[in-house]
Amino acid sequence: MTSASGGADMVDWNLAVATATRLVRPGPEVSRAEAAAVVGELRRHALAAEEHVREFTGMRSTSLTEAAATPVLIVDRPGWVRANVAGFRTIVQPLVDKLQARRTNGSAAAVFGTVGEKATGIEVGALLAFLSTKVLGQYETFAPAEPSLEAPDSPAALFDKPRLGPEGPGPGRLLLVAPNIVHVERELDVDPADFRLWVCLHEETHRTQFTAVPWLRDHIQSEVQSFLAETDVDPGALLDRLRDAAGTLGAGLPGLGGRAENTPSAGLLEIVQSPAQREILGRLTAVMSLLEGHADVVMDGVGPAVVPSVAEIREKFQQRRDRGANRLDLVLRRLLGMDAKLRQYQDGAVFVRGVVERVGMDGFNRVWTSPNTLPTKEEIHDPAAWVARVAR
Repeated sequence: MTSASGGADMVDWNLAVATATRLVRPGPEVSRAEAAAVVGELRRHALAAEEHVREFTGMRSTSLTEAAATPVLIVDRPGWVRANVAGFRTIVQPLVDKLQARRTNGSAAAVFGTVGEKATGIEVGALLAFLSTKVLGQYETFAPAEPSLEAPDSPAALFDKPRLGPEGPGPGRLLLVAPNIVHVERELDVDPADFRLWVCLHEETHRTQFTAVPWLRDHIQSEVQSFLAETDVDPGALLDRLRDAAGTLGAGLPGLGGRAENTPSAGLLEIVQSPAQREILGRLTAVMSLLEGHADVVMDGVGPAVVPSVAEIREKFQQRRDRGANRLDLVLRRLLGMDAKLRQYQDGAVFVRGVVERVGMDGFNRVWTSPNTLPTKEEIHDPAAWVARVAR
C-alpha cells in the first residue's frame, strides 16, 4: 500500500474522505433553524454534563489546562469522518513505518503494490461512510494535536470541521454527531432535550476518565502500539490467516450452515491475530469494557436527577440495541467487531455495578490508581475477584 507522496502512508487519506463524503447517507431532514438549535443545545448540554459527571463519580480533571485542551466538537457525518481519518493517521504510523521497511522485500512490495493506495483509500472511505451513520458520540483518545479545526467553509457554517492532520498525537477531543442524535431520538420517539443530555453524559464520562486519570491515555496508547508492533506483515502468513477467517466467518453466519444467531463467533480482526496480539487484545478488551460500562452506569445514575425520562429512554434504547439488524448489517457488524462493542457495554456495566454494590463509588475509584488496578479480562466477569485483589 504505497503513497503518491512517496510512500509516507498506507492509504490515500484524502481519497478516503472524499469517498466517504460521497457515499454517506444524508441525515434527517431539518430546517437550518432547527439544526442551529440542536447544535446550540448540544454545546450547552456538553458543558452541563461535565459537572454532573464529576459530582456523581467523584472524579476531577488533574488540571484545568488539561481539561480545556480536550475540546467538544459538534460535527455532521462528514465531520466525523474527517476526525477519524486524522485519528487513524496518528495511531497507525508505527505500522506504516514497518510496512515501509518491508517494501524492500519483493513479495511484500508486489502484494501491497497490487492493492494500491487508491483502492485502499476507497475501501477505507466506504467503511467510514457506513460507520458515520452509527455513532452518536465519541471521545477521540488519539486525536491529532492542535490546531484541531479548519476554518469553516462559510461564516454561517453550523458544524465544527476537524482537520485531517497529521500533526502528531494530542490530548484528545469529544465528538457529538448531531444528525445521528436527531435520527435516533426521532426513531425512539423520546423527549429530544432529555435524550441529548443523556448522550452528553455518556460521552462526558469518557472525557472525564481521560482528563482525571493522567496515565490512562498513555497506557492505552502503549498497548495499541504493542499490538501494531506484533503485526505480521509477511504477505503469505496474512493470506493464510485470511483464508481461515473466510471459512470461520461463513460458518458463524446464520443461514449459511453455521451456528445459531445468538452464539458468538470470532470476527475477522480476531482471526488474523497472532497469539501475542490476542494476549494484548485481551487486556485492551478489559479496559475498554471498563470504560464503556462505567459511562453507561454514570449516564443512567446521573439521569434521574437531570433527565426526567431517563427510564423510558434507557428501555427504548436497549430494545433498539437488542432488535438487531438486517442481513447486511449483521455481516458488517460482525466483521467490524461492533457486536463485541455492544458486549463491552453490557459486561462493563455489570462489573461496575457489582463493584459499587460491594465497596461503594470510592472503593470502585481505586480502579484508576494504576494499570495494575485495572480489571483483567477474567475479572470483568467476576467483580468479586477484582474487589478481593484490589479494593480490600
